[in-house]
Amino acid sequence: MLVVGGGYVGMYAALHLQRKLKRGEADILVIDPEPYMTYQPFLPEAAAGSIQPRHVVVPLRQVLAKCQVLTGEVTAIDHENRTATVKTLATAEEGTGAVDLHYDELILAPGSISRTLPVPGLADHGIGFKTVEEATGLRNHVLEQLDIASSTRDPEVRYAALTFVFVGGGYAGVEALAELEDMARYATRYYHNVQPEDLKFILVEASHRILPEVGAEMGRYAIRELRGRNIDVRLDTRLQSCENRVAVLSDGSRFPTRTLVWTAGVKPHPILAATDLPLDERGRLVCTAALGVDGVPHAWAAGDAAAVPDLTAGQADTTCAPNAQHAVRQAKVLARNVIASLRGHDLQDYRHKYVGSVASLGFHKGVAHVYGRKLKGYPAWFMHRAYHLSRVPTLNRKARVLADWALAGLFKREIVSLGSLENPRAEFELAAGTGRHPEAS
Repeated sequence: MLVVGGGYVGMYAALHLQRKLKRGEADILVIDPEPYMTYQPFLPEAAAGSIQPRHVVVPLRQVLAKCQVLTGEVTAIDHENRTATVKTLATAEEGTGAVDLHYDELILAPGSISRTLPVPGLADHGIGFKTVEEATGLRNHVLEQLDIASSTRDPEVRYAALTFVFVGGGYAGVEALAELEDMARYATRYYHNVQPEDLKFILVEASHRILPEVGAEMGRYAIRELRGRNIDVRLDTRLQSCENRVAVLSDGSRFPTRTLVWTAGVKPHPILAATDLPLDERGRLVCTAALGVDGVPHAWAAGDAAAVPDLTAGQADTTCAPNAQHAVRQAKVLARNVIASLRGHDLQDYRHKYVGSVASLGFHKGVAHVYGRKLKGYPAWFMHRAYHLSRVPTLNRKARVLADWALAGLFKREIVSLGSLENPRAEFELAAGTGRHPEAS
């Protein structure tokens, strides 16, 4: 049994399968480019330093002890012949190229990737916010900009260093901006010549609202909250260019900036296009309510990669939203159905009515619309933390995240930038290549 992807669906499905399958009933192989699952709702807090980055990831080998975990990338799938083409670190070292793996049952859960647009300069200067590496790198980058601003005498360099542009008003963009703005304004107390009012945070959203998942009223409250913190929220506005480190917006504004964070949506993983399975117009796998790939036996899918009918929507052609709330629940139903299929039992349709959403707007601030109830401020922030603490996998990770929060409440924020970790050999290469030795100084 091959599980492609170790994210929400892949990890949870494999976890349920290893618990429910009998000994010798099936072998489970999980393939993912990373040896861990990232709990993405905690990325903003990891970027702000409230949670240690390694505590928002779950080691697959530790959790999936009864599965075989392979760190690699599936580049093509020929389901008709039950074959997956895989690249691993070993094949790269050996120079043998990709290898073919054979399977009987396929679970496709590769997730999604950032959706970029052909904006001039975006590929050169944009920063994503989908992985723990990007969250950690963004934290280091923001603190580095404060260092640049405090040490330069060039007003143009200082302005660009203290201007932070976030594109995308969904969860990722709003929560990342809110948490990092909180952290940056706190950090200014340790810089003698940088004041909180010197920082300029700009949120650019192409539609007329932000955080649509929490409803129009809570979305408007979020805008008021952000603007009350002197954050420039621009609706019905697009990024047209960011060449030469200048963000040019569709309303004619121009902002020299050294920080442009792109969170304007996601798209299905490109591996889906390298299969012989049916896709919809958005590039997702066409699935049944039982989470099987439509018309294709022994192939299953869920999460961001799958167009799953929403049986609670009350209207035809509606599919489940690509979020963690559905993904975790779909994984459980998918695992049950795979086992039922192996044993010749009836399959269960996936059915879950969306209960609402919560979003953090920084420390002690948030919005929520859950079970018809609307919350804002501290209660929403507390609910955000409580909900995601209950959902993060394993007791080990729950305890570590809770400990991080407790320590953050007892002690001052850490404002150390460890950007050099992104290039750990730089110091050695400098010493070896330039003769940087004591006698040369």
